[in-house]
Amino acid sequence: MIIDRKQLTAMVEKVPAFPESVHQVLELTASPDCPPKKIVAVIEHDPVLTMSLLKTVNSAYFGLSKQIAGVKQAVVYVGLNTVKNVAIMVATTGALPKTNKAGLDTKTLWLHSLRVGVIAKLVAKTKGVSANNLASYFVGGLLHDIGKILYARFLPDQYQQVVKLHQTEQLPLYEAEQRILGLGHCELGAMVAQKWKLPLELIDSIRSHHHIEAQTNSHPLSLAIFFANIAAHALEETEAVSDQAEIALSVPQVVLNYLGCSADKMLVSLNNLDEEVEKAKTFIQGI
Repeated sequence: MIIDRKQLTAMVEKVPAFPESVHQVLELTASPDCPPKKIVAVIEHDPVLTMSLLKTVNSAYFGLSKQIAGVKQAVVYVGLNTVKNVAIMVATTGALPKTNKAGLDTKTLWLHSLRVGVIAKLVAKTKGVSANNLASYFVGGLLHDIGKILYARFLPDQYQQVVKLHQTEQLPLYEAEQRILGLGHCELGAMVAQKWKLPLELIDSIRSHHHIEAQTNSHPLSLAIFFANIAAHALEETEAVSDQAEIALSVPQVVLNYLGCSADKMLVSLNNLDEEVEKAKTFIQGI
């Protein structure tokens, strides 16, 4: 069954909208001149968002030296951009379905997405991205495969065929989607991200994580997510990586130019990768 744009739009419409407080946070943080106190006020009026934010910033992932007791303190310690991205993560994991009848292993999918987010963040760190902006790379990785979850939820019978084709012919899932549905999960994920009014660079990273344009003006976030996705799959297949590991990665030149070195060299230079993944698991607890 090849799906058309009308069917895609209908699926996107079924996805729950973000809470109004999260939309307000996204709108406010879009302006560089927004006073932090406005964002603090919006979050403090949403008890669920406040609780989730404080739980997240106090997790091992951030490793802060002191307990954060309030939203204002969280903004001071982790920055507005990180607060915005935590709000996106909380809203996204709350909006996406937890189960499906298509046979898609969502636990494995979220763990893969988590690994992609950690790798993208570590790569960005090596490229000199500021601490306050690293959260965007982690969120990009965490959300890059949301289209798979939505396909499995809203087209379970058809997606069951996709999963079966993926398993029997050892095809990448996006190629099996293309063959059976006519469109990969990248585009569906990007459409949902547009509905949620996520930042443009985040939408682009979701859309392009399997097909990066061979041009120099791709956003660093998209380049980092593209590499991190390939690297995460390679690590999952080999189960381990060491300084001597030789992992064959098919990485386009535009991505290698961004990395500034070979893919293998970048991968083995990512210190404490396993430890960082363990810390980040707090984000997928309960999913």
